[in-house]
Amino acid sequence: MIDRHDYSPWDFWSTASAESRRRQREHQAALANQHADWSFGDDCFVSELAALDADTLDLGDRSYIAAGAYLTGTLRIGADCSVNPSTVVRGDVVFGDGVRMGAHSSVLGFNHSMEPGTPVFRQPLTSRGIRIADDVWIGSHVVVLDGVTVGASAVLAAGAVVTKDVPAGAIVGGNPARLLRWRVPPGDEAAAPNRLRVRLTDFADRARAEAGEVLRRSLDPDTGLYADRPGAPPTVRAQGDAVEIADLLLGSTPPDSDRSELIARLRGWQGPETGAVPPLGAVGVPGWDDGDTAYHVLSTGYALDLLGSEFAHPIGLIRDATADSVIARLDALPWDTDPWNAGHHVDAIGTALLWARRRGDRIAPGLAEALFGWLVTHADAASGMWGRPSADRGLLLVVNGFYRASRGTFAQHGIPVPHPEAVIDTVLRHARDDRWFDPARLDACNVLDVAHPLWLTRAAGYRRAEVENLAARLLDHVLDEWRAGSGMSFHLADAEPGLQGTEMWLAIVWYLADLLGLSDALGYRPRGVHRPEPPASSHQSLNARPSAQ
Repeated sequence: MIDRHDYSPWDFWSTASAESRRRQREHQAALANQHADWSFGDDCFVSELAALDADTLDLGDRSYIAAGAYLTGTLRIGADCSVNPSTVVRGDVVFGDGVRMGAHSSVLGFNHSMEPGTPVFRQPLTSRGIRIADDVWIGSHVVVLDGVTVGASAVLAAGAVVTKDVPAGAIVGGNPARLLRWRVPPGDEAAAPNRLRVRLTDFADRARAEAGEVLRRSLDPDTGLYADRPGAPPTVRAQGDAVEIADLLLGSTPPDSDRSELIARLRGWQGPETGAVPPLGAVGVPGWDDGDTAYHVLSTGYALDLLGSEFAHPIGLIRDATADSVIARLDALPWDTDPWNAGHHVDAIGTALLWARRRGDRIAPGLAEALFGWLVTHADAASGMWGRPSADRGLLLVVNGFYRASRGTFAQHGIPVPHPEAVIDTVLRHARDDRWFDPARLDACNVLDVAHPLWLTRAAGYRRAEVENLAARLLDHVLDEWRAGSGMSFHLADAEPGLQGTEMWLAIVWYLADLLGLSDALGYRPRGVHRPEPPASSHQSLNARPSAQ
C-alpha cells in the first residue's frame, strides 16, 4: 500500500502509525540481511518504492530515501540527508551530513568513454567520483556530473548542471553552473595566510641551517662524489642535486668543494662524440632512449649553469637533428601507452635546444618550429595535454608527462602553453585521486607535476580559489616533513631522506607558496632544473663569474 510518507518521509518517525514504523524497521533489516555492505543508521527511512541496486550503501542517522529514487554504485550518505522522490544517485558518491537533494535531481559519479568508432554502449565506464560536503542544498532538477567536489554550505540552484567543483559557501546556477552569489561569504583570510607565512619562514630557516649537514651526509668519502643518500652508489644526478641545494639554500657551491674542480668533473663526463653524459660506470655509450642519459641533459646542464659554466661539447640530440627527424622522434614516442616517458624525452629535447642556443651551436632550420608546432597541434583541447588516461593509473601518467614535456619546452623557452584552462581542469581533477594525493601517499614527482602546471597557467586566473585551496592543503602536509640533518624523502612516508627528494620538495614548496602569493617568506627561488622562469640569455652563475673555458 502506498503511504504518503513514501513521498514525504521527513516526518515519518513522528507521525507514522506504530504498524508503519514496525514495517519500516523490518524492511531495513531485510535489506541489510540481503546485502552485507548495506547499513542504516538510527531513525532512517527507506521507501519500499525506491529502486536500490547499490554495491555499497551506508545511510546515516535520520536520513531518508523517498519513493522513485534510484541508487546504484558505492554510496556513503551522511546523517540528516534527504534523497527525495524521483532522484538518481549513481557511481562513487559521498554525501556529508545535512545534504538535501530535491526531486528529479541526479548525482552521477560515473561516465561512458566516448572514443570514436565504437558504439557508446560497448565502451567502458569511467568513474572519478563525486564528493559533496556537509550542509549542501541540491535544488530540484539539478545534475551533478562525475569528478565534481561540492564544498560545505554550498547551494546548487534548481536546474543547475554542475560540471566543475563548487567552492564552500557558494550559490551556483545555470548550465553550466556558475557562481551567482555567496550563501556563506569567504571568511577573514588574513589570519590563515599569516600563520602559513610563519610556517614557510620557519621551514626555509631550518633548511638553510641544516643544508651543510644534509649535503655532507650524502658525500661518499671513498670517491668524493655525492650519492642520493648514505650507502647508495654515487650518481650523476646526485652531483646536480647537491649543486642545486647548495645554490638554493647557501648561495654557494657545496661545502668543502672547489668550484673549478666541480666544473671540470661535470664537463669531463660529457662524451665529445655524442654530447651525452652517460650514467656513472655505464658499459658502452647509452643512446638517447636511456632515461638517465636523457635526464642528465637537465641535471648536469643546470648544475654547470649554476656554477657559471656550460657543456664542453654540442649535444648530439640537437646537433644531429633536423626538423623532420624531430617530428619523426615525437611521432614515435609512446604517448598513448606511457605519456610520462614520452614527456621525459621531450624535456631532454627542449633542454638540449636551450643549451644549443646558449652555446651558439648550429641548429637546423625549422627545428624549433617543428618541436613547438608538433606539441601545439597534438595537444588535446579537452585535457590540454598529450596522451590518454589509463584504467589502472587514471590521469597520473598524462599529468606527469605534461609537466615534463611543458617544462622542457613552453616553460623553459617562455612560450605560453595551449589550452591553459583545460590544463587546470585536468590537474584539479587528477589531484582529487586519493591513490596519489592521500597525505600518506604523497611523493615529490606527483606533487611537483601538479604544482608546476598550475603555476605555469596561473595568469588565466581560472578556478583560482580551487587552485589556492589545493596549494594550501598540500603545503599543510609538506611543511612538517623536513627531517633533522637529513632533508626530505622523495616519498614523504619513507624513513630515509635523500638529495633528490630534498631538492624537489624545496622547489615544490616554492611553487605552492607562490600560487598563494607567499613565496617571499622562503627567501629563496629555484634557479636550476626547477626554475620558474626561462633562463636568461647569459649564465646565472653563483657569483656572476665568467664561464670556464
